[in-house]
Amino acid sequence: MTNEVQKALITGASNGIGRFLTEKLLNEGIHVIAVTRSGEIENYSHPNLTVVQGDISDEASINKAIEQIGQTSNQIDYLINNAGVGPDLGDDVPTADHLKTSFSVNTTGTVLFTEGVLNYLKDGAHVVFLSTAMALLRNAGPNGTAYRMSKAAINMYAVILAQRLAVRGIRVTPLHPGWVQTRMGGENAPVTVEQSVTGIYQALTENTESGKFWNIEVEGLEEY
Repeated sequence: MTNEVQKALITGASNGIGRFLTEKLLNEGIHVIAVTRSGEIENYSHPNLTVVQGDISDEASINKAIEQIGQTSNQIDYLINNAGVGPDLGDDVPTADHLKTSFSVNTTGTVLFTEGVLNYLKDGAHVVFLSTAMALLRNAGPNGTAYRMSKAAINMYAVILAQRLAVRGIRVTPLHPGWVQTRMGGENAPVTVEQSVTGIYQALTENTESGKFWNIEVEGLEEY
């Protein structure tokens, strides 16, 4: 008797952490449903990869993606909410545009997408939100207001969701992926994408707690 193949659903999979994490999961033998704005991952394909078009900032697009995902699989082991934006990183003064953009993707869109796919998750599944240590109250700073606030909100949602889903044995983990060398993090960031993905995979497969904040830079749980 062979073990059942695991399935993962990941948003924002076209580049950066999402792209590398998708490849990591596939290399580990996990089937992946990847959500990207274009509906493809440029210059990459895999027999165990399904790519779905979806814009996490747009409710109609989210609903369409959820419908396609439901037709693809209803037995998902891992949901990885990776899609995110940081338009005001480094800026001291928040603007209406930055607040709207940040919350539409990092909070509202992520929550709506998550709620829409909950019925497709297996009991005992693991939901991960890529957040940031910048959103923890003890790490409050004068810049990145919209980014910090939108991620702080998703941290709260993760704790709420952990309580709601406890009856199904589903773990929920908000996670700091490190300050990573991506388009958002910049080339001077201290953590490579490969190091970040290794840490995320560790949290995904090893963390048995729910509703707790995981920091890949300390390889474990931290207080909010």
